[in-house]
Amino acid sequence: MSLYRLALNHIPRPLLIRLSYVFKWIAPLFLSGDRFEDPIDGKTYRKLLPYGYGKVQRPNALSPSSHSLERHRLLWLYLKRETDFFERKRSLLHIAPEQCFLDLFRKMEQLEYLTADLNSPIADISLDVQQMPFEEDCFDMILCNHVLEHVPDDRKAMREILRVLRPEGLAIMQVPQRFDWEKTLEDPSITDRAERERLFGQYDHLRMYGMDYPKRLQEEGFEVEIYDISAHLREEEFTRFALPKNEMLYICRKARNN
Repeated sequence: MSLYRLALNHIPRPLLIRLSYVFKWIAPLFLSGDRFEDPIDGKTYRKLLPYGYGKVQRPNALSPSSHSLERHRLLWLYLKRETDFFERKRSLLHIAPEQCFLDLFRKMEQLEYLTADLNSPIADISLDVQQMPFEEDCFDMILCNHVLEHVPDDRKAMREILRVLRPEGLAIMQVPQRFDWEKTLEDPSITDRAERERLFGQYDHLRMYGMDYPKRLQEEGFEVEIYDISAHLREEEFTRFALPKNEMLYICRKARNN
């Protein structure tokens, strides 16, 4: 799998996204089985693919057909089990849309679905999340997962998401996070790829979030509900869906004084 890691680190993201559509039809043929299940498409495998930009890759992380990672499978289970996402009409802004969700969400008739990214070939529009071309209070829901670690001013991006979110809406903003760090580590002077990978987990990350991440969101105007996976899944589901037990979702709403 060293070639796979090499591709992640050296093929530009837009091209990698296009190539992955071919790969998703080939990989499942070699990994058929019943040990793991992807809850997004219901397909099963004897093993999943490893994933990671660094030297150490996570085993059984990437689902071959949907291309979901652990965080995507967790988000899917949250939406299915804890919300009315699949029944209620709403407007959704999906920043940096993940392939595992894209086609499924586009087919949902009750969604007014808009995708956006700075340079993704699969997004509807191009935008900078630090300065979005939308009026205030115009989306019922915003997904912005594993984006803020790439953004020069993540707090400005948080304020923009808050601005365009409707008063009763919710935003989910997953980030890479170290649960053994009290504070977020960031240093804009670090530009070396290897050093960024060592400190922030990936060559194009500008920070690694610590346990202060929900506080940062609160400081920019959000109320934050922490969805702790360990309290909501059965023991056997962690193995079946290939999920880590320490993953968190931060469900964000506008604070009442906003």
